[in-house]
Amino acid sequence: MKNTTNRILVIAVGLLLLTNIALVVFMVSGKNKSGGRNHGKGDPFEMMVKELSMTEQQQTEYKQYKEEHLKKIKPLFDSVRAAKTAFFVLLKDSTISDSIVSANSQRISERQAAVDQATFAHFKKVRKLFTTEQQPKFDSFIQKMMQRGRRDSANKKENK
Repeated sequence: MKNTTNRILVIAVGLLLLTNIALVVFMVSGKNKSGGRNHGKGDPFEMMVKELSMTEQQQTEYKQYKEEHLKKIKPLFDSVRAAKTAFFVLLKDSTISDSIVSANSQRISERQAAVDQATFAHFKKVRKLFTTEQQPKFDSFIQKMMQRGRRDSANKKENK
């Protein structure tokens, strides 16, 4: 039973970590208009403007929402990072119990869940900016952006 619970927690933390990484890459590349980390695919904001044919007002509101979201989510990212730091400090103790490891892992999961929920709420709010014709395009765009990190990881494995 303990191994099953630990395995589930490890899988959950892994999935949440992947989601977090994808979100960070998406947000950082949105800030980086000089093209540094975009891998030749263009700025995600510019891609969204083009694919959704966003109006000037939509662009302005989106930028405002994004700034608000970044202010809200930064402390959450800091909290996740602190929880992970505390978690990996446990490596020094060779007598650490599974329950302590599990509890620390759970803290990371809870904080990561808060990040994911805040991000979901952000995109739900952003979606309301768009017309009924734009919303399916937005849905598709978000799915592509979330999948982009996975494809990159899969391609790296295939190239090895």
